[in-house]
Amino acid sequence: MNDGMANHGDVRHLFVYGTLRPGEVRWRYLEPYVVGDGIDTFVAGDVYDTGLEYPAARFGGSGRITGRIYELVRESEALAHLDEVEGAVRGLYRRVVVRSESGHAAWAYECGEDALLVRHLEHGDWAQR
Repeated sequence: MNDGMANHGDVRHLFVYGTLRPGEVRWRYLEPYVVGDGIDTFVAGDVYDTGLEYPAARFGGSGRITGRIYELVRESEALAHLDEVEGAVRGLYRRVVVRSESGHAAWAYECGEDALLVRHLEHGDWAQR
């Protein structure tokens, strides 16, 4: 499922695969909005090293992206804040709905700029770059 930024009031989770993961540089932006420890899972797609110290993803297809799903609190506030952090308001990334292998529908940030897709990470895990 990849539905763009349409109204998805029932989606209360976020799939993170890069710098929003715990231990990464942008985790601090997400941490105040998460419930619990999250769930390790996979989403169909491909992840790339941008060469700029952060990854880019394209969802769908036969690849698998390693990440974590978090339930969000104050979803509207969290998503507005993360849209700014992730560049969704500038078109670098777009917020889309994905379906994880764990069965969750979740928001995720997909790359909107082909020039950022520098090096494909075959293993699908930004943490193993």
